[in-house]
Amino acid sequence: MFLSGRMEQAVPQPLSCRPRGTRHGSREVPDVCVVFPGMVTRESCCRFTCDLLKHILHQRHQLPLPYEQLLHFCGGPQDGDEVRRRPMKEASDSRQCQRALSDLAELMSQLQVFFTLTSVPHVLLLLGGSVVSPKELYVIDMEDIQVGNGEQSLSHRPCLRQLFRSLFLADPFSELRSSGLMSLVLMVQGHRDCAADWFRPKLNYKIPTRGHTLTIKLSSSGAVRTTDRSAPDHNDDYIWFQAPVTLKGFQN
Repeated sequence: MFLSGRMEQAVPQPLSCRPRGTRHGSREVPDVCVVFPGMVTRESCCRFTCDLLKHILHQRHQLPLPYEQLLHFCGGPQDGDEVRRRPMKEASDSRQCQRALSDLAELMSQLQVFFTLTSVPHVLLLLGGSVVSPKELYVIDMEDIQVGNGEQSLSHRPCLRQLFRSLFLADPFSELRSSGLMSLVLMVQGHRDCAADWFRPKLNYKIPTRGHTLTIKLSSSGAVRTTDRSAPDHNDDYIWFQAPVTLKGFQN
């Protein structure tokens, strides 16, 4: 039963969230707020994270096609002789695609493991620049999600539809400038004693304050928070972990 840590209890949230966010140029960038009508599982939280990761990579032109289409076109293993017989650019594109898919698949697989080890209040997707000063920062805020087991919780599919419907209505990517290829680093927050062996702990890491920022806030309605997260001892229990894989996009 997945009821523990920072995600166990949540604050009541209204069905709509008042826009707040950071400025990008002269335009206010509001948070995208999604309130699920009940509890969700940790597995669902992991799926939200992975699907948002794939979506943002495509929307920000780091992948030429959605992830599932790339799997269809170049996801299978390639014979070395076949690659050599292809025109040089086509072979190079194929290798870039294979590497991007391989790194993304490994990251999502390790995220699944991480979500089984600990509650995950926040995930950061840092695009371009560096981990301390990215060009674009995407914050997945799950601190106010109430986590339950499979019998108690909502199915992930309707929750995923609700999430992406809210994202499409907010349309946060339409006014962003097209960018060249940028590297993406993922930071995930978890309990310091979760025994994660793939992600690297970053004890002194702070969320960057510069760059274009979009927060996607996920929460559960009808829950009551009982844990005081402002207490220093409780906050110290959760630290940032960095994925050792840097995702590099490609264009064809």
